[in-house]
Amino acid sequence: MFESLNQTLTELLGPMGPLLALGGVGLLLIILALPSMLKREKDPLDKIRAQRTGKVEKTAALRRGGKSPGAEKLDRFASYLEPKTAEELSATRLKLLRAGYRSKDAVRLFHFTQFALGIGALAVGLLLAVLKSTQQEMTSTTMVLYTILPAAIGYYVPQYWVQRRIQSRQQEITEGFPDALDMMLVCVEAGQSLDQSIIRVANEAKASYPALGEEFEMVAHEVKAGKERSVVLRDMSERVNLPDLTSFTTTLIQSSSFGTSIADALRIYSSEMRDKRIMRAEEKANTIPTKLTLGTMLFTVPPLLVILIGPSLYKFASQMSGG
Repeated sequence: MFESLNQTLTELLGPMGPLLALGGVGLLLIILALPSMLKREKDPLDKIRAQRTGKVEKTAALRRGGKSPGAEKLDRFASYLEPKTAEELSATRLKLLRAGYRSKDAVRLFHFTQFALGIGALAVGLLLAVLKSTQQEMTSTTMVLYTILPAAIGYYVPQYWVQRRIQSRQQEITEGFPDALDMMLVCVEAGQSLDQSIIRVANEAKASYPALGEEFEMVAHEVKAGKERSVVLRDMSERVNLPDLTSFTTTLIQSSSFGTSIADALRIYSSEMRDKRIMRAEEKANTIPTKLTLGTMLFTVPPLLVILIGPSLYKFASQMSGG
């Protein structure tokens, strides 16, 4: 029986047919076993407490904490979708905050996306390998490339996306930060407090620089909630992770600690930021000739050589053929 089954699989799927069938059966068993393994039983004490108080719906709503049904389902797999150590969890959450993902379930959704894309790409790669093996004979190296490579790409796509988001947000904040400083300086010199100036800058910066507006808006909300301003500013500099913003927060904290004028500190620092922005623009302008050199060599030198040397080469070739 086993020999006939092996022969049938080899005829259908090629030389790697039995191995592919075994891998498919194993993957199917894992998928079928995951729901029962990851199912979390309800705590009987919660049901007893809810029945005692007579507030079943309220208890369920409080347990959800305003989460969406999809996020509530992810709670069952929290132990599998979150890092095991507090350091890794904190580092992942900080990375997602820098990318602009601020929800409580951002870490779980990130790891779930990695897991789903990895498994999905693995299944697609396995299917392609099976279809390819039916058409022509495949080596083991090609089979591994068809199956493992798509899974690795699918797993690392969310990390690449988050990294690109961090870079784009940092670029946006860097471009809009000098304008925000000028506006804050105008607000402070007009008689507004620093907290009111931050709120005004957050509202005005949302249209042109949404990432910068979100950061200042979060600072304003945390200060309103009663958090100390120095702690809030340090948290913002850690979230954004830009040297310019770190220096800005240090300047504000020192001005508040030593009792110096915040308007004078903002005036000096905004002038430095404007000069730095001009220097960045000049640096980009100076790199343009270097970038154009390759294009000039590719699209100008070859046609010029053809025009100058082409007739001579043609005449030389005709004389050689005539001789």
